[in-house]
Amino acid sequence: MTEKNYNPEQKQMKTMNKQETASNQKIETSPIKEEKKIEESKKTEETKVEEKKKPIQKKEKIKKDEAVVNGVSLPISTKTSVAVCKFIRRKTIEKAIADLEEVAQFKRAIPMTGEIPHRKGKGIMSGRYPIKAIGYFIKMLKNLQANAIVNGVEDGIIAEAIPNRASLPYGRGGAIRRKRTHVKIKIVERKIKEKKK
Repeated sequence: MTEKNYNPEQKQMKTMNKQETASNQKIETSPIKEEKKIEESKKTEETKVEEKKKPIQKKEKIKKDEAVVNGVSLPISTKTSVAVCKFIRRKTIEKAIADLEEVAQFKRAIPMTGEIPHRKGKGIMSGRYPIKAIGYFIKMLKNLQANAIVNGVEDGIIAEAIPNRASLPYGRGGAIRRKRTHVKIKIVERKIKEKKK
């Protein structure tokens, strides 16, 4: 209401009407209606309790026959990772980790081609001990082992170990190109591997 047509009596009448409608609504709610509301609320509570008592059904995990782990832009040489991948291929995860730990302790060398000095060991001419690369591969193999457990791969062997050259970033000042490699390791059930052959 504007100042011109302000009427205090009219305002008072509006408030009185509001109070009357509110009191009428209270009178309409009789004790019978209140009892019905209480009963309905009890029923809803009982249904909630019954729903809680029902055992939760867990979804059955679909068993897969393979597990994969991907290493993206690892700061290791691609040439070294090719040799390590060839070294761990067609082995179980436990055997591969054990062999790589032996290499880290300089008890065994990873066979490599090229102008590399000869090393002691059965079935090896030239080889090296790439400690840094082995650290990354051991981490990846442990992750692969966890993935295999989740996917339900019990008796698996490393079917694929593929290194690929990643994009090489420049070092500080642009004088150096850093080494980067993508690595994909895949484990497959031994029975399925034999069937394919």
